[in-house]
Amino acid sequence: MINSAFDTMTKDEMMAEFYLDEKGYEHYQLLHEKGMETFRISQVMFILILKETNEAIGDAGYHTWNPFHARAEIFYSMRDDEHKQKGYMKEALRAIIDYGFSEMKLHRIQALISDYNTPSKKLLLHYQFQREGTIREDYIIDGVSENSDCYSLLSTDV
Repeated sequence: MINSAFDTMTKDEMMAEFYLDEKGYEHYQLLHEKGMETFRISQVMFILILKETNEAIGDAGYHTWNPFHARAEIFYSMRDDEHKQKGYMKEALRAIIDYGFSEMKLHRIQALISDYNTPSKKLLLHYQFQREGTIREDYIIDGVSENSDCYSLLSTDV
């Protein structure tokens, strides 16, 4: 896990191991310092690697994983626009969802996205996530409170 890597690896080792640039390293350092894990809630992360070039092109996984309640929130992002809309995340998400249900023993996977994020909405619907509703002013972007649409997939749905 990245969190324990801060205790055992140098910055350069971490950047190489997790395919991070300076910005990515700073992002995970902040998560580590501000409480990426608690005694019950953890994060599991995967790095998407382009087979042809061995380049890290995206990140995906689960955060706010609560094993006691068998639920987690899925996250995913491509690092550069040039890799978006090419099916890479669609391919990766199948394995990540399967991992969540089989290895993490999840019953519920949820995703929170902005209503205007059409590619993300299409991706979730492709995997039969169901829209549950809107969480009002759930996060802040550039000082503006924005809503999140909540989608979920249950182990009994697949």
